Amino acid sequence: MEVENSHIEGNNNNNNNFNNNNNNMVKDVSLQQLKVTLSEFARVRGWEQYHSPRNLLLALVGEVGELSEIFQWRGEVAKGLPNWSPRDKEHLEEELSDVLLYLVQLADVCGLDLGQAALAKIVKNARKYPVINLSD
Repeated sequence: MEVENSHIEGNNNNNNNFNNNNNNMVKDVSLQQLKVTLSEFARVRGWEQYHSPRNLLLALVGEVGELSEIFQWRGEVAKGLPNWSPRDKEHLEEELSDVLLYLVQLADVCGLDLGQAALAKIVKNARKYPVINLSD
């Protein structure tokens, strides 16, 4: 992964935890990469002691609340967010990322493989909701 350890470990003198240069950003990120990076991020800061399943769930719920506030008074929103400003889209990216990161951490501390669980759930949903041929 292209993220430098000095940024994860906080050895950077500016306020950016990661390099914001898009040339150095990872394009396809796996859940495993996120899990490992988040684990190290928490470890070097001594935050592991606070990352119980309960605490992570409560943090996740808080972030979902922040995400919902973005949409609260907008009414229906078109796919691709064509009427949103770049600033609003960036805010949405940040809140979605917060939700994802807490979800990955929660699955990790619970000892669950989130990727495999998601794939299994898709299969279960496919059985529960079979394709219906609407052209008949």
